[in-house]
Amino acid sequence: MISCGNNANGIPSIAYSTKAEMSAEGKTIDHKQWNDLVQKHVSDKGHVDYKGFKKDEGALQSYLNDLAENLPQKTWSKNAVLAYWINAYNVYTVKLILDNYPVKSIKEIKDPWGKKFFTLGNKKYSLEEIEHEILRKMNEPRIHFAINCASFSCPNLSNQAFTAENMEQQLDAAAKHFVNDTSKNSISKDSVEISKIFDWFSGDFKKQGTIIDFLNTYSTIKIDINAKVKYKSYNWNLNE
Repeated sequence: MISCGNNANGIPSIAYSTKAEMSAEGKTIDHKQWNDLVQKHVSDKGHVDYKGFKKDEGALQSYLNDLAENLPQKTWSKNAVLAYWINAYNVYTVKLILDNYPVKSIKEIKDPWGKKFFTLGNKKYSLEEIEHEILRKMNEPRIHFAINCASFSCPNLSNQAFTAENMEQQLDAAAKHFVNDTSKNSISKDSVEISKIFDWFSGDFKKQGTIIDFLNTYSTIKIDINAKVKYKSYNWNLNE
């Protein structure tokens, strides 16, 4: 069984069973190992203790092995597939930082997103392949608030694993938290200065309206449809 509460960010807190998750369509992977690690090493404000992760590399590798041996199947629900690839993106971003630690920014690493540095099943993958070729093609723009690029301007790395059962609630909470985070976006009725994420992936957010329409779905401040839009500079410093 899995039950929910809420943490300091309003993101649902999840109590895990020790059994593998069950989607309506069949057995999937259990993400409890990743949940335990991020609960231990990621703060409610998204600060990551990479030194702590270093000490737990054995547990991290155990979860990576599970991912490598349990790729999504056709029987999995969409939410189970989303949970797999979101968690995979986040854990391999942490692994990339650990493999190159200490670094001050992910951009100090050569080709961090294009490098095929991990294997799932019989195939080598890169972070950008997960993001652009898998997650973005699932027609779910909120994934941009769920995946983390190890930088201050990115959406916070969640200190909970994403799960099939709680996917809708978790994605909604992640979107609301990011849009209303004043360190990421400055929003008023007549003007907004927002994250470059909304510029880089604008097409993902405009499928059912304008950027303002998308923001108003989650913003606690109602934005005028004709509000001026500017984009913030991106802080690539490591999120520790």
